[in-house]
Amino acid sequence: MRVGIGYDAHPLIEGRKLVLGGVSIPFERGLDGWSDGDVLTHSIIDALLGAASLGDIGVHFPPGKAEYRNISSLILLGRVRDKIAAHGWQIGNIDATVVTEQPRLACFIWEMRLKLSRTLNIDVECLNIKATSSSHLGFAGSGDGIEARAVVLIDTHAGHTI
Repeated sequence: MRVGIGYDAHPLIEGRKLVLGGVSIPFERGLDGWSDGDVLTHSIIDALLGAASLGDIGVHFPPGKAEYRNISSLILLGRVRDKIAAHGWQIGNIDATVVTEQPRLACFIWEMRLKLSRTLNIDVECLNIKATSSSHLGFAGSGDGIEARAVVLIDTHAGHTI
């Protein structure tokens, strides 16, 4: 059994759609980034890769590489799912938190959980997402961007030795 943590943050910019957990959120700004900027999915990717000792998102999907420009982070998450499975790991559970003052995310949490759990081929009950503000403190609190953190538990497949 192993635990991994992930963190990501991107600035909010004009002229880009906001995507979190694979869900398009109606908002006047979106997250800047080489892919779709989905900080929630990126934090989960980093947590999974870290738990499996497979580096981080930048090692596997380097920014600046044309094939990853504007790519859906759910595609990247699916590739990470396959990588950790190929190394003998299965996902136990995921707990993630999105930090933003605006927009409010409560009505989108269930859809995010569904999209992410389907991409990972895990039960939706094994994936929890929370949204919080930082009471106007720091990067997310000033409205300049959005942050996300994730913790994952992975375990070996039955009968597989690492």
